[in-house]
Amino acid sequence: MSDESPKVGRPTEYKPEFVDQAQKLCLLGATDAQLAEFFDVSETTINNWKLAQPEFLESIRAGKRIADAEVAASLFNRAKGAVYQTEQAFKVKTVKFDDKGKRISEVEEIQTVPVTVVEPPDTTACSFWLKNRQPEAWRDKQDLEHSGPKGGEIVIRHIASSGE
Repeated sequence: MSDESPKVGRPTEYKPEFVDQAQKLCLLGATDAQLAEFFDVSETTINNWKLAQPEFLESIRAGKRIADAEVAASLFNRAKGAVYQTEQAFKVKTVKFDDKGKRISEVEEIQTVPVTVVEPPDTTACSFWLKNRQPEAWRDKQDLEHSGPKGGEIVIRHIASSGE
């Protein structure tokens, strides 16, 4: 008789190459549900792999962390506006004429030139950023309490709340 207890359930479909694949998918914004679809397993299986395979869990966390940071940077730049350099292609036509004004040749070519682009701040992105970074100061709903005698002095207090 063996000291090992018999294994129950079907064998895992997990493979070591899933570590790199999961990280790359998460860099593209994949959710756990989308990972499950890619690996053709249930989301529960993805969660089990994360518990059983620390390198798999860390690859997912790293991919999501990098993707989230890139999106946050883009949102930040959108909120504050940006100035950046790019190149734009233009079609340039060169026409040559003889002494009598008759067209003798025509050449078209594409030339790229540097262009400075100025993106103004986006108020929706600003609002989104501030509501998420400083919700107590920027949320849409403010809780206020007022009291005082009718026709007398009114006292207004801002009620700080958490988790709304």
